[in-house]
Amino acid sequence: MDFIADDSLTPADEARYVNAYLPLVHRVVKQLAWQTSSVMDKEDMEQIALMGLLSSLRRYGHPDEQFGAYAAQRIRGAVLDELRELDWRPRRLRQKSHKLNDAIRELTRVLGRTPSFEDLNAQLSITAEEYHEYLLLDCAKTLESLDDLLSDDALNGTLNTRSLEDEMVTSGTLRAALASLDEREQMILTLYYQQEMSLKEIALVLDLTEARVCQLNKKIAQKIQCFFQK
Repeated sequence: MDFIADDSLTPADEARYVNAYLPLVHRVVKQLAWQTSSVMDKEDMEQIALMGLLSSLRRYGHPDEQFGAYAAQRIRGAVLDELRELDWRPRRLRQKSHKLNDAIRELTRVLGRTPSFEDLNAQLSITAEEYHEYLLLDCAKTLESLDDLLSDDALNGTLNTRSLEDEMVTSGTLRAALASLDEREQMILTLYYQQEMSLKEIALVLDLTEARVCQLNKKIAQKIQCFFQK
């Protein structure tokens, strides 16, 4: 579905709808606070989220029952885009990022599991702070990837660029990808996208560490991407 701005959406309409959807902005800001609080303060985050809401309204037109889900993804995307653009990683971590990625791949192969902080610390002498910062950025990238994969644009596209048959194939592929997830992975998506919980809240509900939820998010994104690469 291609959302085109409705000419009848006046500035007064925009102001009214922005006010009506402010609770959605607040929920998304709360949801993403764990990833962004060390980089952006709440006021800046809310301004970025508001711009995401306004952009959604201008693309979508007058909201209907589907607008909330569409806007939530756009708002999250705006905040995560800003986080990526800031490139907030300290210089020391930027220099270690490639070594970290290589170490994680190698230790995963050797250990047969995702390496823990202790495993990485033993090999690279990385600090807890550096590991936490690495997880924040990695998680932000993963959530942005998931938003792209699960967004209405990715699922529906536009009939101007893809045939109806292609659209049906894409929808079927996404359904198959989601069905391939185990119960816990499906629960994480439900809590994040439908219940709009933060990663910290999801970790508490599932009795996991935040780092583990980040790792599972990455695994979920990889599983879904594999279906679209077949």
